[in-house]
Order: sequence, then structure tokens, then C-alpha cells
Amino acid sequence: MAELATIARPYAEAMFKAVAGDNAAALAEQLEAVGQVAGNPQLRQFADSPKVIASQVFELIAGVANISLSPKVANLLTAVIDNGRLVALPEIAAQFRALVNASSGVSDARIASAFPLSDAQLAETVAVLEQRFGRKLNAAVEIDESLIGGIRVVVGDEVLDTSVKARLEQMKSALTH
Repeated sequence: MAELATIARPYAEAMFKAVAGDNAAALAEQLEAVGQVAGNPQLRQFADSPKVIASQVFELIAGVANISLSPKVANLLTAVIDNGRLVALPEIAAQFRALVNASSGVSDARIASAFPLSDAQLAETVAVLEQRFGRKLNAAVEIDESLIGGIRVVVGDEVLDTSVKARLEQMKSALTH
């Protein structure tokens, strides 16, 4: 949704400038946790109620996130709530993470695997992927049994699909055309 991205960009950039490198990764994790909570439709419905004041929304989000917020994240959360932009908080967190990653030369990688990966397999896979993509990667692994075998990796807008499912689709396409 381009509109949310447009709303979120100034907040993410302001937060990134305010952080100026100090433990930006830890703040990104806090912001992502708060963003996940703010993404809940029931919480947004509660926040939109005219009977609820901003401090109640802040306390609820901070309580559900169950982390101690840094003053900078708390200030951002307050500004977002006061300006009625709570719906944009998950996008703000995503854009802030992208800024932190870009400044440190790291990219997020989502690895979907048909089977669970051991720590050794994950370390070896990440090392190969870092060479393939030419940058350091923060890997998040999810299990997707529909892949049948192999892995599917998404880094930014690049996709590397070595799954059995993808190979079967390629074979099907080649045979039917």
C-alpha cells in the first residue's frame, strides 16, 4: 500500500536520524515488536474509540509488547498515536529496519525450507547465500512443506528458488508449451 509507505517514510527517517547509529538494531527490534502489536485490528479498533485517550493506547501497546521501550521508541510511539497514524506503525518499523540494514550493508533474507534446518545447515546455507548475493544477510527461516524439498530465499526483491516445487513447475511449463 503506497499510501502507508508515504506516511511511514518521514517517521522512519526521523527515527533513523535521531538514533544516529547507537544500537540501531536493538531499536529496530523494539520498533518491530511495537509494530506487530499495533498491526492487530482489535487494538486499532480500541485506539480509534473516542472514549480512549492516547496514554491508554500507549500503555496497552507497551504492555502487550512486553518489552521496556527506549526513550526514542517511546517518543516515536507517542507521536504516532497523537497524530492518528497507528495504522502506519508496522510500515514505519519495516522502513526503519531497511534503513538500518542499508547503513550497515546487511539485508534481511527470508529462507523457506521444506524441512527444519539444523544450526550447522543454516550457517552453511547463509554463508553460501552471502557469497551469492554479495552482502551480509540476517536470515529468518520458516517451514513451508509445500516446497516438497529444497529452499526458497527472498532477499529484498530478489528470489532464489531451488525447491522441488519450483522445478516441477518449470518442467510442467516446458512440457505444456
